[in-house]
Amino acid sequence: MLVALGRWCFRNRWLTVAAWIVAMGAIFATTGAIGAAFNAAFEIPDSESRRGFDALDTHFDGFGSGQSGSIVFRTDRGIDDPEVREAMEELFAEAASFEGVTVSSPYEEPGSFTQVSEDRTVAFAAVALSADLDFTATSEIGEELLDQRPELAGLQVEIGGAALGPFEPPESEFIGLAFAVVVLILAFGSVLAMGLPISVAVAGVGTGIALITLISNVIGMPDFAIQIGAMIGLGVGIDYALFIVTRYREGIHAGQTPEDATATAIDTAGRAVIFAGLTVVISLLGMLLIGLSFISGLGIGAAVTVTITMIASVTLLPALIGFARERVEITPWYSLVAAGFISLALLGIGIGVPTLLIGMPIAVVLFIVGRWIPRLKEHVPHRPPAPIEQTLAYRWSRLIQARPWAWLGVGVLLLVILAAPVLSLRLGFSDEGNYPEETSTRQAYDLLAEGFGPGFNGPLLVTAEVEEPSDGAALQSLIGALEGADGVASVAPPFPSDPTNPEASPAYLIQVIPDTAPQDEETSTFVEALRDTVVPAAVAGSTLDVNITGTVAANIDFTGYLTGRIIIFFGAVLTLSFLLLMAVFRSLLVPIKAVVMNMLSIASAYGIVVAIFQWGWLGSLFGIDGAPIEPFIPMMMFAIVFGLSMDYEVFLLSRVKEEFDRSGDAVGSVADGLASTARVITAAAAIMVVVFGSFVFEDDRIIKLFGVGLAVAVMLDATVVRLLLVPATMELLGSRNWWLPGWLDRVIPTINVEGGSTAAAEPAAGGGD
Repeated sequence: MLVALGRWCFRNRWLTVAAWIVAMGAIFATTGAIGAAFNAAFEIPDSESRRGFDALDTHFDGFGSGQSGSIVFRTDRGIDDPEVREAMEELFAEAASFEGVTVSSPYEEPGSFTQVSEDRTVAFAAVALSADLDFTATSEIGEELLDQRPELAGLQVEIGGAALGPFEPPESEFIGLAFAVVVLILAFGSVLAMGLPISVAVAGVGTGIALITLISNVIGMPDFAIQIGAMIGLGVGIDYALFIVTRYREGIHAGQTPEDATATAIDTAGRAVIFAGLTVVISLLGMLLIGLSFISGLGIGAAVTVTITMIASVTLLPALIGFARERVEITPWYSLVAAGFISLALLGIGIGVPTLLIGMPIAVVLFIVGRWIPRLKEHVPHRPPAPIEQTLAYRWSRLIQARPWAWLGVGVLLLVILAAPVLSLRLGFSDEGNYPEETSTRQAYDLLAEGFGPGFNGPLLVTAEVEEPSDGAALQSLIGALEGADGVASVAPPFPSDPTNPEASPAYLIQVIPDTAPQDEETSTFVEALRDTVVPAAVAGSTLDVNITGTVAANIDFTGYLTGRIIIFFGAVLTLSFLLLMAVFRSLLVPIKAVVMNMLSIASAYGIVVAIFQWGWLGSLFGIDGAPIEPFIPMMMFAIVFGLSMDYEVFLLSRVKEEFDRSGDAVGSVADGLASTARVITAAAAIMVVVFGSFVFEDDRIIKLFGVGLAVAVMLDATVVRLLLVPATMELLGSRNWWLPGWLDRVIPTINVEGGSTAAAEPAAGGGD
């Protein structure tokens, strides 16, 4: 079927490209008409904080249970200065004029919760946002409020809260594209061969991002799902196309016609691409089993982009090859120089240096006039490939195989050392103190911490529901216990749900301010102590129903819920990987080794992430402070990296198995297989590392974390694992690598990811241009 698909797309290239253009146009038009509806709020699992939010909905009209922000201001003149008050009340009125926005001014009658610092120089207005407002809408409100800030001497006004923070589309992928252009030219020695993977990846990622935006109207997903989708889609899109173009060029070198070489490439490398892509998609969709819309949205968003790039690789790419044909082997000097200027322009977009965009018009001029300039229209010479025994990869494999135990020990020791920090992994949510210092969100956070203490950015809401009149005494006991608890900065008086009859109110709300910031480990310990000892002891013997809720408490419960399911998720992905590799290679030991080695490389990536993002090592270099690791990140990294490593695993080991089946030499087949795949795996990994690593230039800490984690995981997998552990272990096991019990061989299905060799033999008849 894949042979027929490759041939059809090659022969009907105009129709295939036109179909892609029409489909992309329809998707973009629909997305533009409907717009986005990203939602950063996450669904809270059944927990104490969830029950507390239910009490808030029932008795306090949902106070504190939805999205929120703040308008924070500071003035040395004092907030009661007439000019300051007039200016701020105008801004509060402007904020309240937005549909779905409620503003509680610090100038109103004092309520239960303070909004003014003791020295009356810092104050804030609480901004409650309707649940009907998606992230795009709240971000636009925040931007308008920033523009409306009064300009008054000595007055600083900041807009706080992540919901009101700005949404900036990703630009770092242009850095990855710039370096991908360079890496692909070095790998292929051809500008046209470079352009094919780039074109396919851009088409797939662009369509995938549009679909993610469209799907956000149906499925709840956070705004950074776009960056995650772009990051993953760009990396796998270029890699998948790279593998197929490499096989196509091998066919051309072997004397096949362009159509036969295309059919063979789609039937072999294309089959492996589909296998690897589906593995990534299945792993990502496994996150739906967690049962939380926030996690499901992230998994679906990333899976959509991978799916589109995979489809583009086996349909759009053979059509583009049909236009290129043998010209993929020919590179005039003018096109090589023009490609360099294009790379420079892409880099300029990514790093925000507009002057580098001059590279784009220079490239256009070179493409137009270069063919008329004698020196520039000459072809770049290609060096003939060296015999496989003379390649660096072959000699390296022989070096490792000569002392396998020693090199195995070196590789394992290195990965274990890098993985050591993971033992102190602390899952949790970073707070707004991790935003870039120049953002209004961060400055609002700092102002609140300065005026009210670090814990004020993460207040706890304690709901107390009364069942019997005698619970009044328990309520007073609860207040006294909260005030006397270690780690408490302040406790506000209880606010009744029925202010007209506070003595007979069915519920009360108590605000507790911790001594420490929301992301601090001491805050989590404090909440656990309140729940486990302080509150139960205070209300013992009563029917008072007390729940500790609020954003901080909800984050703690969300983290606990995911932590309890991570092992199950890891086990499911590992089992899937083991079974798929066993079916592909008809081996018991190869998949066991793959699972163990992949676990080591991923653990090492986790360790580096902990050292940088939790401990704060090299924090100034990455523009971050130490904070807990978001609980959904290990899951997504695990799913993505396992799928990507499967790609390299299949590409390398299938060549080793092919050599072993041909020669029966368990030693030589390892060196031959490594040598024949090292160039393309190195190029693919280098592109992945650069694409993922480029996202460290984004402002969002979560995106930085993903970028560093994935880049490190791919780099370790392509170097320490593929170039060190694989040849060492293959040498030690010899022919036992391919052993499989007979009864198991008969039970498991056969999965052929390398296709057959009949593609070139099929008639290359007919077909339109």
